[in-house]
Amino acid sequence: MNPIEKNGWTPFPNSQEAVKQAAEVPVTPQTTSDAYRLAFDDNDFLTRRELRPVRLQLELLKPEMVLEDRGVKSTVVLFGGARIPEPGGEAWAAKNEVQKKNLEANAKYYEEARQFARICSEYSATTYYREFVVVTGGGPGVMEAGNRGAQDVGAPSIGLNIVLPHEQAPNLYVTPELCFNFHYFAIRKMHFLMRAKAFAVFPGGFGTMDELFETMTLIQTNRMEPVPLLLFGKEFWSKAINIDYLAEQGTISPSDVDLLTFVDTADEAWDEVKRFYSL
Repeated sequence: MNPIEKNGWTPFPNSQEAVKQAAEVPVTPQTTSDAYRLAFDDNDFLTRRELRPVRLQLELLKPEMVLEDRGVKSTVVLFGGARIPEPGGEAWAAKNEVQKKNLEANAKYYEEARQFARICSEYSATTYYREFVVVTGGGPGVMEAGNRGAQDVGAPSIGLNIVLPHEQAPNLYVTPELCFNFHYFAIRKMHFLMRAKAFAVFPGGFGTMDELFETMTLIQTNRMEPVPLLLFGKEFWSKAINIDYLAEQGTISPSDVDLLTFVDTADEAWDEVKRFYSL
């Protein structure tokens, strides 16, 4: 409670009351003009280009305050392809037979993501869902699998959605009270990183690569503490990116290769998390 509040009373009306009071004034040319609208209740004003710094701050603050109110201290982040179907599901994103075949083969990672989320959430339950809470990008594919795995064991999970022209709508397994929506990629990325105690990265496309390399860069440059960075599917990742080649060429340090841990199953991944944190 605000220190000046006592017994539910405050010497100044809050902004919610102000909005109600502003709506109760007589309808006149003056009160119906755009200029008369309260600044914080004026979407046309808030979405002006000049207000971008304020919108950035709001996108940082809103999820932070909600998660703090829920007591969430740490998370496990699941990154991975939105286009990966569940086993037996339709490869809806396939543009040709080769993609269809490969997406169906990669459906095994949907099940591994779901199982990993179950394991993390079962541990999270022992902390009253304050530690190792599952967080995903909130969409389909691997993201859906992560939220679904948490729901399987009755645990809450977080979805950090973003407004995109395709592939992005909240999946039905995100905890509704923890389902956020972003306009700015940069702020969304900050929320992925701020509480993360582990990252599980499954096969995916540009978005997955973006998150993976950004996380590696922040750890490499000591901008964040080292945490388990688990790449599911050694066969996939050894073809998608060649970290050893970068080390051979001298563009990264030989020790940077050790930032990544390759795993194939949820149990392997959780063993790495347990070892890292001595759980």
